[in-house]
Amino acid sequence: MDKGHTTRTITRVKGGDLQGLSEDAIALEEPLEIRVSGDTLAITMRTPGDDDKLAVGFLFAEGIIGSLKDVGRVFHCGRPGTEEYGNSIEVTPAPGRSLDIDRMGLSRRGTLTTSSCGVCGRQSIQDLLDRCQAINPGPNVSIELLLKIANQLRNRQPTFEETGGVHAAAAYGLSGDLISCYEDVGRHNAVDKVIGSLIYDKGMADGGSAGTAVLCVSGRASFEIVQKAAMAGIPVVASVSAASSLAIDLAQELKITLVGFVRGEGFNIYSHPERVSE
Repeated sequence: MDKGHTTRTITRVKGGDLQGLSEDAIALEEPLEIRVSGDTLAITMRTPGDDDKLAVGFLFAEGIIGSLKDVGRVFHCGRPGTEEYGNSIEVTPAPGRSLDIDRMGLSRRGTLTTSSCGVCGRQSIQDLLDRCQAINPGPNVSIELLLKIANQLRNRQPTFEETGGVHAAAAYGLSGDLISCYEDVGRHNAVDKVIGSLIYDKGMADGGSAGTAVLCVSGRASFEIVQKAAMAGIPVVASVSAASSLAIDLAQELKITLVGFVRGEGFNIYSHPERVSE
């Protein structure tokens, strides 16, 4: 077992016939409790690994931190070696700083959320919209670049190749250079890990995208994906799958270029096509 997958005994069926028992690679899914100074903010189902980046990326997207300077320590709670160790992570503020968890307001996720949806159970979408600033005009990205990075993303998913059961998210620069890439059973977790890595490794602060021009995701482009991109100041979101109506509406409002079905030689542009050039 590695941090991305485990094995289970299964019974295969091929050609309409039972093939007997065999071992199969299965994507890992375990709960992670995200806490700030002892107060639980969210419990999400995720693929274990890079939990510090997931937590920091989540807090950044929620507007609770503005940069790594707000963060003191990020550490797993509990006693090492116990079964529950590693499934709860604590974030404490840096000296002289305070983390305003009440900013989450009615959107606070103090109950269990699934790996497939990071916004379920929120009582107020407007609470999220109020935190996002519209993206400034530019930069221009070429059709060739968007097709290229989508193809690259498919080649950077080792856990998906083993299990077929995880999503991927990646940040790319304007020249198509890969900045950060992560897999997870949850789309929103993969994006949080990417954003967290930008904060840790690139020093991204509130309102700055650390040179990221495109956020590329392997699954559906949902409202929460666009919201996280907006908080990180990323101007283009590309998905190899479809976009939801609310994601399109949010992208239009926040001046984000949203493209979907990026496959083969084409894609759909749902909002702000002025950034896409031939």
